[in-house]
Amino acid sequence: MGADRALSIMDQMLWTAAIVAGPILGAILIVGILISVIQVATQIQEMTLTYVPKLIVSVLLLIILGSWMIGKLVQFSRGLFLLIPSLAH
Repeated sequence: MGADRALSIMDQMLWTAAIVAGPILGAILIVGILISVIQVATQIQEMTLTYVPKLIVSVLLLIILGSWMIGKLVQFSRGLFLLIPSLAH
């Protein structure tokens, strides 16, 4: 396996990870910013207040997008397994 092939596989791996993790991380970021703005506006300085909404959003997104995420990961894994025979040459 050449360096070009390895870099291509790693590029696909990183893009797949970003596509799978991106929606949840983006939603958690938005919820965290909104809760922080609300905390600043109301002068509530409770640090644990942000955890519950983030947890709820992440669980809901995992329920909604879980099958799509698993499908993407299975598609990538299947591609890797199909690529194994060509790597020996």
